[in-house]
Amino acid sequence: MKIAIVGATGLVGGVMIKVLEERGFGNSEMLMVASEKSIGKEIMFGGKTMKIISMEEAIKARPDIALFSAGGAASKQWAPEFAKIGTFVIDNSSAWRMFAHIPLIVPEVNAEILTPDDKIIANPNCSTIQLVMALAPLHKLYGIKRIVISTYQSVTGTGVKAVAQLHGERENKACEKAYPHPIDLNVIPHGGTFLPDGYTTEEEKLISETRKILNDQSILVSPTVVRVPVLGGHSESVNIEFHNKFDLEVIRNLFETSKGIVLQDQADENHYPMPLYVQGKDEVFVGRLRLDPSCPNALNMWIVSDNLRKGAATNAVQIAEFIIEKGWVENR
Repeated sequence: MKIAIVGATGLVGGVMIKVLEERGFGNSEMLMVASEKSIGKEIMFGGKTMKIISMEEAIKARPDIALFSAGGAASKQWAPEFAKIGTFVIDNSSAWRMFAHIPLIVPEVNAEILTPDDKIIANPNCSTIQLVMALAPLHKLYGIKRIVISTYQSVTGTGVKAVAQLHGERENKACEKAYPHPIDLNVIPHGGTFLPDGYTTEEEKLISETRKILNDQSILVSPTVVRVPVLGGHSESVNIEFHNKFDLEVIRNLFETSKGIVLQDQADENHYPMPLYVQGKDEVFVGRLRLDPSCPNALNMWIVSDNLRKGAATNAVQIAEFIIEKGWVENR
């Protein structure tokens, strides 16, 4: 097995390396790929020191799978080049997500749509992944009519520069700004860039990606994205209106038995999901389940997950594992 990690020096790339080590890829041949300025630098994998190589070198090595987390521009330019030589590209940027012919995959939800001919596969946005993990079993059972979602997103979702800004402000040190306002002791109702309709690109992703993954364009989605001074873990307050009547106990049982979901919903014990406690974990945590007294057939819930793991790196590696389990790599 030969696997390329494109964007190996980045925040998500580093977590991809860790997840691959944890999930038994230690004997695979790894190609660490990054931008020109990083070529020649060294990265550890499986106790071995590896040098960063260029995109061209990686393509010449003909990897079986390439995990991309190098930004949209790099993905647009280089993913097709890897695909031409038969490499399965799993891309973590937004570059390919909304192309009709590109599958947008959360393995527990819709891996079955993948085929051996899908050489470019899109990894959804971090906030979308945890959302659809919780929504998918509910949609199958009751049919979702409308979702109102407010996110509380970690600075790690923005990147290294945002993490440095939070630390710099907290320590009262001069720092480069990732946000137009202070993030420490503040919340910023702004994720991505603003669109003409007043929504942001991060909010638009929640609408379009949710519909695509659940394969239902009729679902109404009303999103608000908020950045909070948290270092790891995205949280989401979600109100769901169903087409059909639902049973709260059935939903509890459904979450308790759904793969990749952990139900934490013991209010009398102050037991509910929080970003501080999900860091380093791959599951999606769900809690605060309760009826909406203002709307028939509506449910409120709270969803939290590590945005760098299940929201990015782990989901990508799980897609790779699915491809390997299907034997598609062996048949290249």
